[in-house]
Amino acid sequence: MRLALSWLTVLPLRVGSAEVDARAAGRAIAFAPFVGLLLGAAAAALLRLPLPDLLKGFLVVGFLALATRGMHLDGLADTADGLGCYGPPERALAVMKDGGAGPFAVVALIVVLGAEAAALPAVDWRTVLLALTTGRAAFVLCCLRGVPAARPEGLGALVAGTQPLWTAVAWWAALTGAAFFVHPWLGPASTVAAAALVLLLIRHTTKRFGGITGDVLGAACETATLAVLAVNAL
Repeated sequence: MRLALSWLTVLPLRVGSAEVDARAAGRAIAFAPFVGLLLGAAAAALLRLPLPDLLKGFLVVGFLALATRGMHLDGLADTADGLGCYGPPERALAVMKDGGAGPFAVVALIVVLGAEAAALPAVDWRTVLLALTTGRAAFVLCCLRGVPAARPEGLGALVAGTQPLWTAVAWWAALTGAAFFVHPWLGPASTVAAAALVLLLIRHTTKRFGGITGDVLGAACETATLAVLAVNAL
């Protein structure tokens, strides 16, 4: 849990490099949804501020970006640029590693951040908890056994293939069950939609890049989060 918090938040928790191996990384990914639960609690508290709805939405989106070092948004932007470029997987991976933001990245960030900011004030605190937790549960799907890493180095290589199927099934079944208390049918529908979109993203990025990268994990997180918020905002 300490490793998950140090990876996924700005909390000043130090983990020695000697402690970070594939086993520890895999356990951190399995604990990641708990990090989402903590972030969701903070976001839900901020949404209680007496401010106009859209202003609150953008403030919460900004807070979440700061609280996570913008890591997932960076992954979303890089993945969008990688999927939008022409050429072989090597070319796409080079574009993703470049660090610049191309037109696909800009559009993806505008759409996702704007949609999240608009949806957050339209849902209750239970949906916020569900959305942020589901976003981090997307990591478990990305790191299922059998899903390769696109590069031999980096975060993707460290965590790829570390999650057994039962871990993913347990998390997503628990989230879908909890979603019933958000809304009898929109809640479960939102987690099912989130899982479907993440699996499609994994399939497409594996075909396009040859596997997952750390950027793909960030893109999956934002995709799942927005799916839950958008469906429940209905």
